[in-house]
Amino acid sequence: MSTRLAQHLELLAPARDAAIGIEAINHGADAVYIGGPSFGARDKAGNPIEEIERLCNHAHRYGARIFVTLNTILRDDELEGARRMAWDVWNAGVDALIVQDMGLTMLDLPPIQLHASTQTDIRTPEKARFLQDAGFSQMVLARELTLKDIQAIRAEVRDATLEFFIHGALCVAYSGQCFISHAVTGRSANRGSCSQECRQPWTVTDSQNRIVAHDKHVLSLKDNDQSANLEALVDAGIRSFKIEGRYKDMATIKNVTAHYRQLVDQLLARRPEFAASSDGHCRYTFAPDPERGFNRGGTDYFVNGRREDIGAFDTPKHAGITIGHVTRVNADSFDVELKSAELALNNGDALTWWDRQGELQGVPVNVAKPLGGRLWRVLPNMPKELQGQAVSALKDLRKDAEISRNRDMAWERLLDKKSAERLIPITLTLRETDSGFALTLSDGLHSASAQLQHPHERAKDATRAEATLREHLGKLGGTLFEAQSIALELSQPWFIPASLLNALRRDAVAALETARASAWQRLPKTKPVEPPAPYPDDTLSYLANVYNSQAAAFYARHGVKVIDAAYESHEELGEASLMITKHCVRFSLSLCPKQAKGVTGVQGTVRAEPMTITQGKEKFTLRFDCKPCEMHVVGKIKPSVIKQQAREEPLTFYRTRPGVLV
Repeated sequence: MSTRLAQHLELLAPARDAAIGIEAINHGADAVYIGGPSFGARDKAGNPIEEIERLCNHAHRYGARIFVTLNTILRDDELEGARRMAWDVWNAGVDALIVQDMGLTMLDLPPIQLHASTQTDIRTPEKARFLQDAGFSQMVLARELTLKDIQAIRAEVRDATLEFFIHGALCVAYSGQCFISHAVTGRSANRGSCSQECRQPWTVTDSQNRIVAHDKHVLSLKDNDQSANLEALVDAGIRSFKIEGRYKDMATIKNVTAHYRQLVDQLLARRPEFAASSDGHCRYTFAPDPERGFNRGGTDYFVNGRREDIGAFDTPKHAGITIGHVTRVNADSFDVELKSAELALNNGDALTWWDRQGELQGVPVNVAKPLGGRLWRVLPNMPKELQGQAVSALKDLRKDAEISRNRDMAWERLLDKKSAERLIPITLTLRETDSGFALTLSDGLHSASAQLQHPHERAKDATRAEATLREHLGKLGGTLFEAQSIALELSQPWFIPASLLNALRRDAVAALETARASAWQRLPKTKPVEPPAPYPDDTLSYLANVYNSQAAAFYARHGVKVIDAAYESHEELGEASLMITKHCVRFSLSLCPKQAKGVTGVQGTVRAEPMTITQGKEKFTLRFDCKPCEMHVVGKIKPSVIKQQAREEPLTFYRTRPGVLV
């Protein structure tokens, strides 16, 4: 069991780099997950050890934690590098590793806590219980789960912390169950290099080759937003709220972290049986609003059951917030009437509108001129291909077209500045001693004192002297702390020179920081149960992502009899499920047999026959498994990918049966 109390709630924020991670902590994160030098599932978000250590030092001052992503599948020749990196980040102060590849558990790792990545595809109580028994202290559950599903897992998993994504981009496939990127481009999502084929436009045809949807982003989902469901998730058993976004910019992380910090704090105020898992309270210079950052519209996905409107089929881009409409299109400009005068336009803003074909169009603002009231004139920064042409060349920009803003320069300038302050409330108690004074500081758990050798000098004005003592003791600017209360346990308000009083306060602050640092403890590593817990199945297909001999040995140790190699090993060369998803194109297009039940003249005529999606030369089959209500995107790996991989990455995985594994 973790030393963190089971009733502690954790807000877990992403960071592309240490600077963003530091701001995530400053804006209220209880923990931050970040990529190390390599082997993370976002291959362009790696960080040197020195930067990881800098982030750890900052986080630990607030009692916050740092988790490093080591969550790709690894070749045999990469295992030693991954092992060394695990020791490097441990020595830098990292609190946990987020892991997908079970081969890592067979190595000589430091005594660092292991968390099961979303890539381990945890959908069932049996899988979750197995990972707990195999030594994982925390696990992120599949995004597709309902509250009832989560409750069932919580009933089976009592010791490990359950983590759940509450915000950000949604992978349409079950995490770890998407191979379409590798099949098409050779870039493996399981190795941190997804090409995001799901965000492309596809044409959908039915079994009779009729077009059902033309050039629509039918595999692209809206963004996850569980703002309204946090308390229900807690009641279901979630203790760590995870924000997606290790590629997101600093402004987005500041904004979204602050938004959920406020929601979690409100929940904690209502539910005193829960507590935050780190220290301090945040104040912001802005009103957090996730809609003002990049988003594709919000959905709570499957938490409350299947929803009809979860897709971002028109565009995977950020349309922005509606701010007004076009009143006139001029030769070199266009006029906009805003919905309210507060929605002022700025040079550098970006505006969007929908053309008559339902495609999103947009243009940056070069110059925004106020015309009085809610009217503005926009001189656009024309695209290169349209430079020199009239504004009317912008596709379907027309009178009465609704205008949205997906980049707000005033908002970005606000978040470019210092936008949060995180402070730990403390009590300060000044006492007199035989030879002077003692100042004691306490944060409720830790306390420290500093001494001042100085004669007791009677003050000329007792009232003023007391006010001066309180004023100087409370000057905690530039520190982690703020004064919750100041107690003067003195026989009278003595006169103490300001320079000496300030020095006494600084010494006490330094002593409290030292006491907090000395009390800091590593998270304990969960020991696997012995004898090894049996894996829920005795056969593993390529879907288990076993890419090295140590991973194969792990599963054999846990009773698996047949172990196939990962898809990236190129042993599945025929038709295969390249994507398995809870999202159903038939359902989203109102062609699901279950939707037709009870509809006169329709019931029985709609069947879950396969469909086809195409884009250029790419063609895949959609197959529908109605019993679990899942969709499979089926296809073959491209020959060019096989040739390319053979040249670039010689594989050393061996499909050895368990009898000879050690």
